[in-house]
Amino acid sequence: MSSTPAKPPRLTGEALHAGYESRRVLDGVDLAVAEGKLTVLLGPNGSGKSTLLKTLARTLTPSAGRVCLDGRDIHRRNTREVARRLGILPQGPSAPEGLTVRQLVGMGRFPHQRLWRQDAEQDARAIREAMAYADVTDLAERGVDALSGGQRQRCWIAMVLAQETDLILLDEPTTFLDLKVQVDLLELLSRLAHEHGRTLLLVLHDLNLAAAYADRLVMMRDGRIVTSGTPEAVFTADNLKRVFDLDAHVIRDPHTGGPVCVPAGSGRVRSRGQVIQGISA
Repeated sequence: MSSTPAKPPRLTGEALHAGYESRRVLDGVDLAVAEGKLTVLLGPNGSGKSTLLKTLARTLTPSAGRVCLDGRDIHRRNTREVARRLGILPQGPSAPEGLTVRQLVGMGRFPHQRLWRQDAEQDARAIREAMAYADVTDLAERGVDALSGGQRQRCWIAMVLAQETDLILLDEPTTFLDLKVQVDLLELLSRLAHEHGRTLLLVLHDLNLAAAYADRLVMMRDGRIVTSGTPEAVFTADNLKRVFDLDAHVIRDPHTGGPVCVPAGSGRVRSRGQVIQGISA
């Protein structure tokens, strides 16, 4: 029986050079974001992960190269059109003081609204479904600034879901959260890809969480992609040394068979059922 052919990527970066003022960060990066998969960008600090994400999201203009969304240069599309196709959750987002969860999630409907054409019923449905999926319905009337870090991050994810885009880019969505909250969020994002066909690109720091949840890993160093592919192919001791200068053993999780990184000299073995932090880029 033949397998279903992979869908062509809708979001690609071609020969991207980008940076800030006189400092170049990206140095000729090519990337096609795999459709219906959860892809994770990994690399040491300063490697260009967040810069690449911002460039793909059109929040940073490349100095050379181009980003294509559905076959067209993303900078030749207007902002509202892009926002109907691509959602972005930046690192450390902040909400206006006094905003309720329902109001925050409702901001995700902005790309679909016009002064002369609004569909209140469709907006309400999208908001309701997004809050239910992110498990924040019970928080709907609470102020965003009164929530815990994990609750706030779920609300921000619900806002992006209310946008009803198939492409979602998230910059370090689990940073500064407790481990259990990180795992819960990654489970949610994984379900979006695997059960709902969404295409996700994430920047993460924790190596083992990335290997446990990613369908594809992209490892970066010095503004370039060093290697990319499935965790089984990419998450090796040689690549961890090459990209992170980390001496480590890569073993197989006894429950999932996936790769797990253990620092050289460590006697501790970690499984996906007990995924823990401590090995961060």
